[in-house]
This record gives sequence, C-alpha cells and structure tokens, in this order.
Amino acid sequence: MMQCTIPFYFCSIKERKSGLRRKLKVLQLCKKFPFPLRDGESIAIHNLSTALVGEGCEVSLLAMNTTKHFVDLSKINDQCNHYHEIHTIDVDNRIKVLDAFLNLFTSESYHVSRFVSSEYQKKLSELLLQNRYDIIQLETMYLTPYVKTIRDLSNAKIVLRSHNIEHEIWDRITNNTGSILKKQYLNYLTGKLQKYELKNLNSYDSIITVSSRDLEIFKNLGFKKPGISIPIGLRLDEYPFNKGDLDDSGVRKVCFIGAMDWIPNREGLLWFLKDVWSDLIGIFPFLELNIAGRNTDKDLMNIDIPNCIHHGEVESAISFISSHHIMIVPLLSGSGTRVKILESLALGVPVISTSIGYEGIALNDRKEVLKADTKEEFINAFKEIIDHEVSRNEVVENGRQHVNTYYNHVLSGKKLKQHYEEILSITQS
Repeated sequence: MMQCTIPFYFCSIKERKSGLRRKLKVLQLCKKFPFPLRDGESIAIHNLSTALVGEGCEVSLLAMNTTKHFVDLSKINDQCNHYHEIHTIDVDNRIKVLDAFLNLFTSESYHVSRFVSSEYQKKLSELLLQNRYDIIQLETMYLTPYVKTIRDLSNAKIVLRSHNIEHEIWDRITNNTGSILKKQYLNYLTGKLQKYELKNLNSYDSIITVSSRDLEIFKNLGFKKPGISIPIGLRLDEYPFNKGDLDDSGVRKVCFIGAMDWIPNREGLLWFLKDVWSDLIGIFPFLELNIAGRNTDKDLMNIDIPNCIHHGEVESAISFISSHHIMIVPLLSGSGTRVKILESLALGVPVISTSIGYEGIALNDRKEVLKADTKEEFINAFKEIIDHEVSRNEVVENGRQHVNTYYNHVLSGKKLKQHYEEILSITQS
C-alpha cells in the first residue's frame, strides 16, 4: 500500500515567542479522503475541521484513500490548507465475492472489516508515538477497529462523530428489499453490523451526532458517556440565495442529486421514476427531471423515461441545484442528515422530500419543506408549488433562515471546541 504525507504548518513565530497556551490538537481519522467536496460526508468533514481551525485548534488528517473514492492527491487544491498535516494511506475496500462469502462464517461485520488496514494502523501508530494529541476524532463508526491502538499508544480522548446510525440505514434497506434471498442475506449482515455498533457504543469518550434525534437513539440503545448534537455546518457565503418566484410559462426544471453508489439514493430515485414520475408528467407535462450523481451506472443512465435527463457527476453541486426550480429527495431509507437538502434551502430552491429524507433536520412541513411520502403526496406537493397554493417565496425564505440559524459552520465549530474542552477538563479534574 502507498502512503502520502502533506505537511501544513501554520503556527506563527509570534505565537511561539509569546508562550501562549498550547493549541488544542485534534487528529481526524477518515475512511475516505474528503476532497473534492462532492458529497455530504466530505462537506461535513471539511466544514467542521475548518471551523475548529478558526477557533484556534490544530487539526491534522489521517485519511484512507480508498479504491471506491480514490483521489489523485496531486490535484487537490488549497481547500486542504487549513490542516496542520495531511496523511493518506491507500486502502482497497472493494467488495470481494470470496471475502463476502467467507465472512458469513465469522462474527465480524463485513461492513466494518473492509476498512481494516494494517498500513493504516501502522501510520496511526507512528503519529500517536510522535505527537501528543488531545482529541482523536473518528469520522464514522467504521474507524472503530483502531480504538484499541489509540488506547494503547495515546491518552487522547476518542470521539466518534456519527454521520448516521449505520445499522438503521441497513435495516431500512433490508425492509425495502423485495427479493426473499437478498432480504435474508441483508438481514444477516445488518444484524452483525448492529451488534458491532452496540457492542462498541461506550468504547468512545464522547459521541457527536448530526441531529438530536440520533443522539437520543444512541442514549436509548445504552450510550452512557458525554454526548452532544452538533448539526452539519454550511459556509453560507458559498451559497448565493435566489428567492425569485416561478414565472407562468415554460419548463419547470426539477432536480435530483446524490451519489448513486449509496444504496438509499438509488433505491429512492428508482421508486420515484417507476411509481411517481409518469403520473406526475401526465398532469404537468412541462416538468423536466434532471438527475446528477457520482458513479451512475450504465443501466441507470440508459433508462428511457420521458422528460428525464441524466447528467452523471457534475462539477458543482451548488451550480446544478441553483439552476433548478424544485429539488426532490424521495428517500425510503437512510439516516443522519442530508446535506443536499440544506444546500438547496441555502440556495433558495424549494425541496419536496419524504419524511425520511429530511429526518433529523427538524423542518416544518409547508413552512421550510414540502413533505411527500406517497405518489399522491408528491403530486399534491408539485401542484401546490406550481399553482401557488403554497408560497414558494415564503418557503425558500424560511428555509434559508433555518439554515442560517441552525447550520452555520462557525457556530458548530465554537460548540464543538467548547465540548472538547469540557471532556478534557473532566480528566484533569
């Protein structure tokens, strides 16, 4: 396996001479390299790390550069410059038929074992021996196999930043699966993932969730350590707000955007195309659906559906979303927070979403979002927007204000730094 280290040193001479208190040192562990910023997890990782640096913390990154989300490190831009150091390890996390089969005869979760790497563990050990970190921040529970190494070599507090409740996602996917054999297989895998997630729930010193709902679920499942809910923060200066109303003529451009290798995205989109879209354009023939997403396979790209355009991966999600009149989020499974909903609200594009789609964001139906869980509800929501039964201007203005109030990355950084100082003071006292 190859590894890459990119150092960034930003501590000034003035700081060193003045004898100021040592910066809070954070090592961020990631199961993928979080650049470019084209999915919710990457945006969440990037925005919170920059916010911590803005609060005076020293943040370093140790990331897997996986086969699934491989990044040419020679092409990364200055979005990484806030990190004190960047280290990457190439990890082959592809799903292999033989490994998946052999895993059936073990107690290990195959979801987790694909992220176990001896080279990654070796690099982590080197960093722990060479540095005195205050916080080791695990981005998702898939970094849990490295907790023992951290405990053995460091006194740092271990914090899980949970982007989702992982077994909940797979439980919902399993329930939505039609094939009996596939359902049985997924149910078996989900059971092992849930067992692993619950077994390790109190192995961390703290858990950060992206919603108060997720934190409450973890507590109900038996989490007894300090926890805090810190929403995903957006850098609102990057989202130009467009509150212009729809005109009375022409095409109404609808968009869906999401990584197509994430099962909930694909599952929800296929349901919408099969069960909703044909009836919808039968009533509103001027609608046009534009679909964008990384790793869209040929089968999906070649589906012949009227008034539907496939774009594949787009260069800028912000530009793509802002060029449309309505965004749909027809998710039937999933967990955590959908960043694309927050981005759409920040841009002034109204969102029609299933209740699972905006679960954890605490939006109000017909105030900041339009809820639709069935075909009939989607059709009614489109009708309300198109016929002005719901004020588009009010919905988008309320949505932008909601994001500004609750999802500002600066506020998230302040809240997290305060939480880190509190859990560190518990040990010191």
